[in-house]
Amino acid sequence: MAITKNSLPMPVQFLTAEQRANYGRFIDDPNADQLTRYFYLDDADHAVISVKRGNHNRLGFALQLTTVRFLGTFLEDPLDVPDSVLQTLARQLQITNTDQVLCYRDADQRWEHTAEIRLRYGFSDWSNSTVSFRMSRWLYALCWTGTEQSGVLFDRATTWMLAHKVLLPGCTSLERFVARLRNRVENRLWKRLGCNITSEQRTQLEDLLTAPPQGRSSWLDKLRSGPARVSGRSLVLAIQRLQTVRNLGIRLPLTGVPPSRLASLARFAGTAKVTAISRLPAVRRLATLVAFIHCLEATAYDDVVEVLDMLLHEFFGDAAKANKKARLRSIKDLDKAAIVLATACRTLLDSENVDSDLREIVFIRTPHKMLEQALACVDALVRPPDDVYYSELETRYRTLRLFLPTLLRHVQFGASPAGESITAGFDWLRIHELRVKPEPQAPRDVITKSWQRYALQDDGSVDSKAYTFCVLDELRKALRRRDVFISPSWRYADPRAGLISGQEWETTRPIVCRSLELSADPAPTLAALSAELDQTYRAVAARLPNNADVRFEVVDGKKELVLSPLDKLEEPESLLKLRESVAARLPVVDLPEILLEISKRTGFTDAFTHLTERTARAQELNTSLCAVLLAEACNTGPEPLIRHDVPALRRERLAWVDQNYIRDDTLVAANAILVAAQNQIPLARIWGGGEVASADGMRLIVPVRTVHAGPNPKYFGFGRGVTWYNLMSNQCSGLNAITVPGTLRDSLILLAVVLEQQTELQPTKIMTDTGAYSDIVFGLFRLLGYRFSPRLADIGGTRFWRIDPHADYGELNFIARQCVALTRVEAHWDDLLRLAGSLKLGRVSAAGIMRTLQVGDRPTQLALALAEFGRIEKTLHSLSYIDDENHRRATLLQLNRTEGRHGLARDVFHGKRGELRQRYREGQEDQLGALGLVVNIIVLWNTVYMDAVLAQLREEGHEVLDSDVARLSPFIHERHINLLGRYSFAIPEAVTRGELRPLRNPDDEDP
Repeated sequence: MAITKNSLPMPVQFLTAEQRANYGRFIDDPNADQLTRYFYLDDADHAVISVKRGNHNRLGFALQLTTVRFLGTFLEDPLDVPDSVLQTLARQLQITNTDQVLCYRDADQRWEHTAEIRLRYGFSDWSNSTVSFRMSRWLYALCWTGTEQSGVLFDRATTWMLAHKVLLPGCTSLERFVARLRNRVENRLWKRLGCNITSEQRTQLEDLLTAPPQGRSSWLDKLRSGPARVSGRSLVLAIQRLQTVRNLGIRLPLTGVPPSRLASLARFAGTAKVTAISRLPAVRRLATLVAFIHCLEATAYDDVVEVLDMLLHEFFGDAAKANKKARLRSIKDLDKAAIVLATACRTLLDSENVDSDLREIVFIRTPHKMLEQALACVDALVRPPDDVYYSELETRYRTLRLFLPTLLRHVQFGASPAGESITAGFDWLRIHELRVKPEPQAPRDVITKSWQRYALQDDGSVDSKAYTFCVLDELRKALRRRDVFISPSWRYADPRAGLISGQEWETTRPIVCRSLELSADPAPTLAALSAELDQTYRAVAARLPNNADVRFEVVDGKKELVLSPLDKLEEPESLLKLRESVAARLPVVDLPEILLEISKRTGFTDAFTHLTERTARAQELNTSLCAVLLAEACNTGPEPLIRHDVPALRRERLAWVDQNYIRDDTLVAANAILVAAQNQIPLARIWGGGEVASADGMRLIVPVRTVHAGPNPKYFGFGRGVTWYNLMSNQCSGLNAITVPGTLRDSLILLAVVLEQQTELQPTKIMTDTGAYSDIVFGLFRLLGYRFSPRLADIGGTRFWRIDPHADYGELNFIARQCVALTRVEAHWDDLLRLAGSLKLGRVSAAGIMRTLQVGDRPTQLALALAEFGRIEKTLHSLSYIDDENHRRATLLQLNRTEGRHGLARDVFHGKRGELRQRYREGQEDQLGALGLVVNIIVLWNTVYMDAVLAQLREEGHEVLDSDVARLSPFIHERHINLLGRYSFAIPEAVTRGELRPLRNPDDEDP
């Protein structure tokens, strides 16, 4: 698998000038760990060095030996090392005068020492055929299975050579080697994808790039455009789009192409202009289209189910609203009929009429006909508690027929055991629709109690119309629980499919248990939890008499626990002065300058790589990237930023950057750089160590027609919107975010936003508002090693659980009335561990699995066991919450910080009235990802300069209290950051050199 020099034409260079300058060189002083690991001389080293003549030779030999261990190469100047390295080696060799080593630079012995080190210590040259083959094979496999960019592969190759004692080649040689290997992998990938494509399929794929005779958009553009509204016709069109993709017959079951590779190619085809795809070489163009169609089937299937889910939700929701209105209109008729029947009943209940002919007396007072009419009226108007408002649904049956036949013919559902009855009912509807003879009997298991009175007729047969409503009603519920799923799919796949099982689980179980610090046998873990709960109860009960915030009151005849709200924490005069002093000294700056300055300081723009990396990074790409991020984050679009006299800000450049560089993976990588930079600032470390994070949602109205938004009158009025659900550390940096349509229950997405964050911070204590509260969440978080810490808005309604039914907890006995069923946890302990391990290893979707576990009307046994386990953790948290005021204040403080971040985000996202106008999920996610990145940039810039202001205040002798510093906020922006109107992408020369801007003089007039 070695790469020959003439296998491919020379690719473009991909390393930056800074990367080239740092290759095989000391960048900074090695830290203490590196000095210990690479620059420590053992006994064998001392034995070799001791025979050298003169201190200069001994120290020079040691420098070359340790340098090649650390850098993987010999330096042109062996003395070009940090002073810390020189002093570390001199101390070990007991050499006090290091000036003697200067003559070693020009001595012939240095070359003899180089050869001796290579031979004695086993360093190989990379041109060695065996070494080249091994590295090529390893790097080839890495490149084939992943989507790392060339720069990452270059670093991986360097690391491999260091680990295997291979001397680094020249920078250009290694760069060319990596580029040739990557090109070879890509050529193999393209050929593999197109190898089984027939000539007819090839023609069909090529035709996608052409426009129909009477249209302007190509067929590819039409396929890329998903449904934008919720209606029966929209669902039919979505299904037709799915069928168009299926009819191409592109299947890749045996290609062995990694899914990440397919997704990368498909994304390019899904975002690039048709003209750009048309200009690709034939082999690559075919592979790109094949990957796109292969992945599009799952996307199109998801769109079908998305529209179906929302359509059914509206269908049944509208019927419920119509039923409510009808009920309100019929109240008078129901009252009249009820009065008539009440009169008759009073006659029957009158004790004076016991010996008389009751029927005659009743009919005298209430005529027989009137009684019959009243009874008929009551029967017509009265609804059972679980009514399905069938009469209103029946009037909408024609609407259902607009899409039902198409749906039944072309959509197939899979199901877990809990959803098998629903898919069986759906399959019967298909048979009934196609008039298959003989028609089998309709499955009865899908008919719930509330539907029996309508779906089952007197002769035992089913009413097909009512049965259809019943199946669709159950289908919409099962889709949201993921008891019913589809394949292929990205969002509606079976969440249980990735669970570790069989022999793999037997092998993985010990590793999972060690990583989660849980035992494979439930007894030790549950015993420890029981003891912890018992001790917590007793400790809280003992401190209860001294806890002035907790009391017991009788509310509506029932004794309840009452927790006093927190008093407002007064702000001392020193804090107010400190805030004013900091705000007065922060430099006045425009938002574009902040992005450029942080780019220079952190290099976060290096994380934005071209989608296919077929073009070298353009000149002034940083400026273009910052402009595109600003256009997305400010919701203004590119128009205010376009400058025809600046190449980096021309319209075509910004469009090219937006299309090829801004995507989920690059936004995540750039955000990780910003979070790491924030973590290095002393001020941020005062705010927190990153072990605590909070999650909350920000609501955004979406005024355009889209299926990727949901209704909620409280937040969106008469329109629709999305929730941008954020995870923020106690250092005020955003770690991750998920965009969901409407206002999905927080507990369904909380775990996903925590597990899927990819920064160096690993928070273990997660704080939320009351909306994310559930026993399931408590249980899963404890299993995974997190502590779930929600704010409890109504402690009086909280249920406290105990394990020992006979334990005496004093005044807490009356609230600790429920007992945890540990036997249920023990019976499913292995399944709980398997679930936790699968989530930890990323084998299953956290959001999908949460849907299946939410305890509804038919919870699984695993969900019940997890809820029981979670009740222990929930009670521990509740007891700690009422017992510790500091705990409550810390939770409130972190949630207030989240609100502060959302306030800043809303001010940044000011364009188009702060409304999100993206139709498709990917566009929404990318734009809000850019918003989160810009907010983190502002927070980082503020933190850097606030830290500098605090240092200046201390130098001037001002009293700066740590308690006041901890209460400062990096979300301030009103007085010193201009978010509107000025889009100048120029920064001072000093800032380009890495220096800070001069702080403002507080005595100057406030601008």
